[in-house]
Amino acid sequence: MGELNIAPLSSWGIDDKRPIIISGPCSAESEEQVMETAERLAGQGIDVLRAGIWKPRTRPGSFEGLGKIALPWLKKAGEKIGKPIAVEVATRDHVFDCLKAGVDILWIGARTTANPFSVQEIADALEGVDIPVIIKNPVNPDLQLWIGALERINRAGITKIGALHRGFSSYDKSRYRNKPMWEFPVELKRLYPNLPIFNDPSHICGNRDLLSSVAQKALDLDFDGLMLESHRDPDSAWSDAAQQVTPERLGEIVRGL
Repeated sequence: MGELNIAPLSSWGIDDKRPIIISGPCSAESEEQVMETAERLAGQGIDVLRAGIWKPRTRPGSFEGLGKIALPWLKKAGEKIGKPIAVEVATRDHVFDCLKAGVDILWIGARTTANPFSVQEIADALEGVDIPVIIKNPVNPDLQLWIGALERINRAGITKIGALHRGFSSYDKSRYRNKPMWEFPVELKRLYPNLPIFNDPSHICGNRDLLSSVAQKALDLDFDGLMLESHRDPDSAWSDAAQQVTPERLGEIVRGL
């Protein structure tokens, strides 16, 4: 097993507390929507503001994000509430657009992690850059693929790296959108004790009713933080409406952990 050169979370430019809460809308839909959601999240204990700018969807025809025109909205909202911002990237151009816009934290999604060519393209774009990068587990339950993505980003010189557990796809019927399969992040933590690991209850659950129990399970397993989707009006969201909560409900969930 290869070694990873891992910088501590305290070097990421965010509050070094537990759990670290990353929240915001699944998708940036308008400047007004991003700003209102951020302002309502400001008093709910979040540490990082997130929003989907590019949305890789399973099938065409679904809302796939507004693209880089939404980056200034998120940056403005983050500055307004005094929080760093995080954005998912899937291509070299996404990386360049985010760096130009002043995005603070990048994450790589499950579909991208599953493709070493895509991960390497992102790694190449990050050469010489000092920015935190969080890597979601691949869609399928393959620990080596997850580790390989971490290694590729790390070898590009990125030491502020973390893992994000969002569960795994399965043909079996389950109460979850993506099966948690907790043994995978637990084994990852055993192999790399210093690696920050976050949990994504929103994508594991696929519905807001199970969020609290999954978030609590993650904290019981000593995860470092949570990524939870929040929207000013979840039921009208353009993507993944069922798994998003209002900022006020987000605060209730976090305080209840």
